[in-house]
Amino acid sequence: MRNADQSHGFAITGWLGFCCLLVFCMVVLGGVTRLTDSGLSMVRWEPVSGVLPPLNRAAWQAEFDHYRQFPEYQKINAGMSLDRFKTIFYFEYAHRLLGRVIGLVFAAGFAWLWFRKRLPRSLRPHLVAMFVLGGMQGLMGWYMVTSGLVDLPHVSQYRLTAHLGLAILIYLYMLWVLFMLLERRSAPAVSRGLHRASIGLGILAFVTVLSGGFVAGLKAGHAFNTFPLMAGQWVPPGYLALEPVWRNFFENIANVQFNHRLLAVTTFILVLVFVLQVIRNKALASLRLPVLVLIGAVMVQVALGISTLLWHVPLVLAATHQAVALLLLSVMLYVVFRFRRT
Repeated sequence: MRNADQSHGFAITGWLGFCCLLVFCMVVLGGVTRLTDSGLSMVRWEPVSGVLPPLNRAAWQAEFDHYRQFPEYQKINAGMSLDRFKTIFYFEYAHRLLGRVIGLVFAAGFAWLWFRKRLPRSLRPHLVAMFVLGGMQGLMGWYMVTSGLVDLPHVSQYRLTAHLGLAILIYLYMLWVLFMLLERRSAPAVSRGLHRASIGLGILAFVTVLSGGFVAGLKAGHAFNTFPLMAGQWVPPGYLALEPVWRNFFENIANVQFNHRLLAVTTFILVLVFVLQVIRNKALASLRLPVLVLIGAVMVQVALGISTLLWHVPLVLAATHQAVALLLLSVMLYVVFRFRRT
C-alpha cells in the first residue's frame, strides 16, 4: 500500500480520509439522536423515497399521524405537538441522510478511482469489505429501530450496542488502512511485550466503549449519579439481582454502570503504566508523543464520563463524551499501528 500511496497520493488518501470524517460525524450524530429520544420518530424504512423530508404542512401532518399509531407516542409522547415532533424527526432524518451521503461518497469515489485505474490491487479487497460492512450497518440500524416499534417502545440495548460497535469497527478499519497509506517512515524496534500490551490496551478500550453502549441503551447514566460510590457503596446494591446471572451484565442497570466505571478506571491505570514504560525507554523517543496524547485523551474522557454522570447526562456533555471516546480509540489505534512489529 505504501507504493500505491506514493503513486496516487492525495486522490485515495483524501477520499478515504473524508469518508473517515463522515463516519466519525455519523457516530456522534447517532449519539445525539439517542440522547434526544429521536430514534423512533421515523417509523418507516424508505431508503430511496425517504431522502426528502415532508415538504408541506399536509405531509407533516400525515407523517405525524402515522407516528401516533405506534407505542412510543401512545405510551410516552401522548399529546406531543407537531412542532415537537418535527424536532425529533429532523434528528433522526439527519442521521439517516448522513448515512446515505456516506454511502454515495464512498461508492462514487470507489467507482471513479477504479475506472481511472488508480486503485492498487492490494487495496481493492479492503474497500469492498468496507462497502459491504457499510450496507450491513444500514440494515443493523433499521433492525435496531424495529426493536422499539413494538408494545414496549424502547430500543434493545443489545441491538444498540451492536449498531454502535459495527460503526466503530468500520471507522477504525478505514483509519487503519489510511494509516497504512500515509506511512512514510519505519517504526523503531519495539519489544514483543510492548507490542502485545498495545493490542491488549486497544481491545480493552474498545470493550470499555461497548460497555458504554449498554449504559446508553439502559439509560443507566440516569441512576447512581455519584462518584466514586454508588448508593453509598463501592459495589452497588442489586449488582447480581437478576437470574440467570449472565443477564446482570447486560440488563441490570447497577451492574452495567458499575462495570463501565470499572473498565474505564482499569483502562486509565493500564494506559498510564504503558505510557511510563515507553517514555522511560530512550530508544522509543519517537513514540513518546503518541502515547502522551493517548494518556491525555484517556484523562479527558474519564473526566467527561464523571461529569456527565454527576450532572445527570446533559446533552452536550454526553455527546462530547461519545465523541471523545471515538477520538480516544483513534489515538489508541495509531499507537497500536506504531507499535506493531514489522
